[in-house]
Amino acid sequence: MAKILAPGQTGGMDRYYQCHRNFDEWQSEEKHFVCRIKKSTRKFIIEERPIPEGSHVFLDVIALLGTKGQNQTEKPVRVVGYRVDRTDYYVATDRFDLAAEDVALVYKLRWDIEIFFGWWKQHLNVYHVVARSPHGLMAQILGGLITYLLLAIYCHEEHNERVNINRVRELRIKIRNELAQMMTDISNSEAQ
Repeated sequence: MAKILAPGQTGGMDRYYQCHRNFDEWQSEEKHFVCRIKKSTRKFIIEERPIPEGSHVFLDVIALLGTKGQNQTEKPVRVVGYRVDRTDYYVATDRFDLAAEDVALVYKLRWDIEIFFGWWKQHLNVYHVVARSPHGLMAQILGGLITYLLLAIYCHEEHNERVNINRVRELRIKIRNELAQMMTDISNSEAQ
């Protein structure tokens, strides 16, 4: 995260990235974060913030995370707890300027992005992000979307159906076979 975010930007991340030392470092570097944390994370509450009535948010506090003398944050973070479909989520952030509902929304948007990349991997067989710069990443995403749109046109016009993995595999094999035949034809014509 430290390599990707520039000062002033906000990164949304899942529990895998929960590291109290990183929370302190990112705040020092003025890199913002909204990170889901484990429900069992110890919270030394410094201040309780008001919660709007009828909100899906049930916790909004400023706290130090972790155990003192072991892994406790040096800088306070904001912890927002909210409930969706009987599931409780806890996120830590340094975004004190946002409403608690907006902090929850940032995490939800992160999840929507995760769903998009899951779809992208499943349908386009792209398993790794190659680019690390914003322009490179945008080029890779646009290339993938253009590929998907071409597949959608092919499936609709040739088979009158939506894109499905069997048609993608079939087309991939067809393209490889045609390429192999073309290379064989070129080799044969050069040999003559």
